Amino acid sequence: MAAKQQYVVLQVTLKEKMLSTGSKNLGELEKVINTQAEKGYRLHTISTTTAHSSGLGGGDRIQATMVFEAID
Repeated sequence: MAAKQQYVVLQVTLKEKMLSTGSKNLGELEKVINTQAEKGYRLHTISTTTAHSSGLGGGDRIQATMVFEAID
């Protein structure tokens, strides 16, 4: 069996609702965090970047990059 990795890095793209009223898919972010916790990892670091959208759907895109650390 392969050894457990010490760190895991994942990205989730959050889509902002129109008129900046919050994210439409925070549940997806929560699911990723809980899935890693079940695997024995804790959220170590999270950083975000924003891309502004001028398209028909409107709303910004937020890229969340998360680093999870293995719990011993």
